[in-house]
Amino acid sequence: MPVAAHRSEAPTAIRTDLGAIFVSLELSQSKWLITSLSPGGGEKMSKHAVAAGDVDGMLGRFAELKRKARARTGRCFPIIVVQEAGLDGFWIHRVLEAEGIESHVVDPASIATSRRRRAKTDRIDGEALVRALLAYQRGEPRVCAMVRVPTPEEEDRRRLSRERQALTNERVRHVNRIKGLLFSQGVSGYEPLRRDRRVRLEECKTGDGRMLPAHLKAQIGRELDRLELLLEQIKAVEAARDAMLAATQAVSPAPAMLLTLKGIGPEFTAVLWSEGLSRHFDNRRQVAAYAGLAPTPWQSGSVDHDQGVSKSGNPRLRTTMIQMAWLWVRHQPHAALTLWFRDRVKQNGGRLKKTAIVALARKLLVALWKYVNAGVVIEGAVIKAA
Repeated sequence: MPVAAHRSEAPTAIRTDLGAIFVSLELSQSKWLITSLSPGGGEKMSKHAVAAGDVDGMLGRFAELKRKARARTGRCFPIIVVQEAGLDGFWIHRVLEAEGIESHVVDPASIATSRRRRAKTDRIDGEALVRALLAYQRGEPRVCAMVRVPTPEEEDRRRLSRERQALTNERVRHVNRIKGLLFSQGVSGYEPLRRDRRVRLEECKTGDGRMLPAHLKAQIGRELDRLELLLEQIKAVEAARDAMLAATQAVSPAPAMLLTLKGIGPEFTAVLWSEGLSRHFDNRRQVAAYAGLAPTPWQSGSVDHDQGVSKSGNPRLRTTMIQMAWLWVRHQPHAALTLWFRDRVKQNGGRLKKTAIVALARKLLVALWKYVNAGVVIEGAVIKAA
């Protein structure tokens, strides 16, 4: 075949024959950049900006795109929209679906980019999103990872465990600040979380035998005020968490099943259920990958080694599972998973415990998933007494 004929029959760089208008949204706090590729418009992508939060302007732009595509081709095309998961959450996705528009939310870290130093602008990112959406609609494997958008109820259910974590972190900061202020005066052994913290503060003396200075005592008193407020808020959140778990048992027995295992309490149960096990997974690999506990191999020629876990999944679920793995070894000493962990550590001469505990966390998460979904009993696990 002649070279000229071969070139004339070569496919275009971007296929636009999929029967839809492809749109990407590049969202920021000041504006939304709408990048689109329409049938009959060639390979050039159009760009239009609206003010951030201007839903009517966005929908008006979509109507204009449909009108122009129909004028060019005589056909009416649906709109397919993609946006990155980010600070805006999922409310824009829900608005689009309510309008009957097909919408996707993509994990931005899953889109392949050049490893060279590259320019980055909203216009370039918008075009890259459209190209990723085109490849995804064509069915190309591993071109990007679309996020499964939770329902409003599922999203709201996760608030309790996340708020408790934030309050607990803030409590630690206040406790450390109080201890640091006292330690600078030679006072050690003071515990701000004790119920008699106010009385003990009055009894504190500096390292050189003086009573605490007035302004320092006043500052610590205000820190204790904030600390006591935090303790009350943590109690309220825990009460709401327990009520949520009790209400969930009427829909699914999974939370109650988790609570029966020794070493798993209400907080671990709430995090496991709301962050991971309430979702649908097809196999154990998906479970481990969602928690970011899947291994990451590196193979090139004769080089073949493991880079560790991917850490690309849900960070709260991953952190909770590693904490739970340590407690599982303590509270479930005769379980098969604990025996496997101890045997692995023994083979390494007592070293690499942290690496082995991550592997145990992955195995434990898969075992819990099988337990709550298929009733597969974890071998050797101890059930709490009624």
